[in-house]
Amino acid sequence: MNYFLTGGTGFIGRFLVEKLLARGGTVYVLVREQSQGKLEKLRERWGVDESRVKAVIGDLTSKNLGIDAKTLKSLKGNVDHFFHLAAVYDMGADEESQAATNIEGTRAAVQAAEAMAAKHFHHVSSIAAAGLFKGTFREDMFEEAEKLDHPYLRTKHESEKVVRDECKVPFRIYRPGMVIGHSETGEMDKVDGPYYFFKMIQKIRHALPQWVPTIGIEGGRLNIVPVDFVVNAMDHIAHLEGEDGKCFHLVDSDPYKVGEILNIFSEAGHAPKMGMRIDSRMFGFIPPFIRQSIKNLPPVKRIASAVLDDMGIPPSVMSFINYPTRFDARETERALKGTGIDVPRLPSYAPVIWDYWERNLDPDLFKDRTLKGTVEGKVCVVTGATSGIGLATAQKLAEAGAILVIGARTKETLDEVAADLEARGGNIHAYQCDFSDMEDCDRFVKTVLDNHGHVDVLVNNAGRSIRRSLSLSFDRFHDFERTMQLNYFGSVRLIMGFAPAMLERRRGHVVNISSIGVLTNAPRFSAYVASKSALDAFSRCAAAEWSDRNLTFTTINMPLVKTPMIAPTKIYDSVPTLSPDEAAQMVADAIVYRPKRIATRLGVFAQVLHALAPKMGEIIMNTGYRMFPDSPSAAGSKSGEKPKVSTEQVAFAAIMRGIYW
Repeated sequence: MNYFLTGGTGFIGRFLVEKLLARGGTVYVLVREQSQGKLEKLRERWGVDESRVKAVIGDLTSKNLGIDAKTLKSLKGNVDHFFHLAAVYDMGADEESQAATNIEGTRAAVQAAEAMAAKHFHHVSSIAAAGLFKGTFREDMFEEAEKLDHPYLRTKHESEKVVRDECKVPFRIYRPGMVIGHSETGEMDKVDGPYYFFKMIQKIRHALPQWVPTIGIEGGRLNIVPVDFVVNAMDHIAHLEGEDGKCFHLVDSDPYKVGEILNIFSEAGHAPKMGMRIDSRMFGFIPPFIRQSIKNLPPVKRIASAVLDDMGIPPSVMSFINYPTRFDARETERALKGTGIDVPRLPSYAPVIWDYWERNLDPDLFKDRTLKGTVEGKVCVVTGATSGIGLATAQKLAEAGAILVIGARTKETLDEVAADLEARGGNIHAYQCDFSDMEDCDRFVKTVLDNHGHVDVLVNNAGRSIRRSLSLSFDRFHDFERTMQLNYFGSVRLIMGFAPAMLERRRGHVVNISSIGVLTNAPRFSAYVASKSALDAFSRCAAAEWSDRNLTFTTINMPLVKTPMIAPTKIYDSVPTLSPDEAAQMVADAIVYRPKRIATRLGVFAQVLHALAPKMGEIIMNTGYRMFPDSPSAAGSKSGEKPKVSTEQVAFAAIMRGIYW
């Protein structure tokens, strides 16, 4: 037997060709001129040469599939079965391309099948041809389809109509359910259908332990089938006698609801399952026009769009959450009776589907998440870049190929750092600046913009920390003024200076090095924490204004880092701290991933504790305050003697790793 296929190199097609080759004969596959290489690779997979799988050059959107007259003549009378699989299966594709491929492509396939006098025409339609029919849709139903507004539904329905009305070759129609990967290997070639929700499941897994129950949706029943069932059923039915003119639903006769499917894949992906699933029907008492009005509110639409975009879910997919159609498959069940070809239950093969997706289709696998991929050739500004976190960050950015602008107060040190970074191959531009001087900040901004035109990333790192009890600060109001001047006003001055160009280009990112003390309300650091808190609040307000203009902010609530800034406090020599390189990696992650905030789990816990049980948080911090004394310099002593550290202090600091005391 000889076969002709459109879409033979596609997902379903490649498995079907393998089945047909096992029956003997020759398989002709329609391919474009530029796609012959893809077919050659598939021949290797199938273990055959050109004598068994022959390429027919053509185009789906041309008359007779664009096959030249000579080839058509050679095929005439030599094709037993013509399988038309080629179609757009993408829910998010534009209407024009779907109409051209699904409708006109089917018409061209029918013409070609007639021109080559094929004995049978097999049209692979879809359950989408039923539209959003409410109730049970039988295999002998067609005109009864409802709500075909979506281009995918409409074009699948219209393409089936072309076969029914125009095909003179004896035909059979197959309506597969939502086809996912192979039930044994998990193989799939693109993200579609339930796969759109895998990223959401993955993110929930990263955020919560598996045992934590979540709240989700119930939804309608989605008819999911693995590709191997579809191909096996199609191959068997196509070769049966006396089945022409019939339609076959290749579906699961007992489909799962959306909520059940998400839970099945959550279990497969070791993510928390939805302990409570909400059925949309419980909101049926709300008048439809009120529900629609709420959905159309600009803030609601923007939030929904942002969430869907973050999860990689096309908005059109959400209209199928409450899918209303059930599919009767009596003809298919009759034809397959006794063959052993049936739909495996989803829980039995969901783990291999998930594993294949996470290893091969996860969108994050195809994103350049390296620092080099993010900043190479981009203008990055780092303040306070001559020591500690700033220096370690500058080194990482220079190695990643950024156009690196560094600023610091001391010219000699700045020149030394610049020379060292240039010796490592960095593209370095060093400008002296005292970031506590507003006029100096303005000069710095003007110089950078004059020389580089714009800034892509601003890292506000320059800062001053003061560790001194309030009881020792009654006559030191200047401590509060100078920390605010550098940590808050200096950073804001730079942001306001660079923001106009960022907003004009609709691209920019600001990373503020804040402190874990903002989350813990660290005693002895009232001046420092207040200045960082002010910058955090400013950034949240600015982000709210510029969210729709792609100017983003990341606040890093940095834990204790062993830098020259903490060197005067000798007790820190005996407590756990981060290294500057570890801190710089947090900055790198902020630049690559652009989160709203980066903080340690202990820092987040402290913030939650202060929100829920503020007195308890206060007592814990007061305990640490009493346990650790002021440094001799803070107390006005010139003694250079290193304070003794007790085992209790070490143990307490180890438990509260990274917190300032």
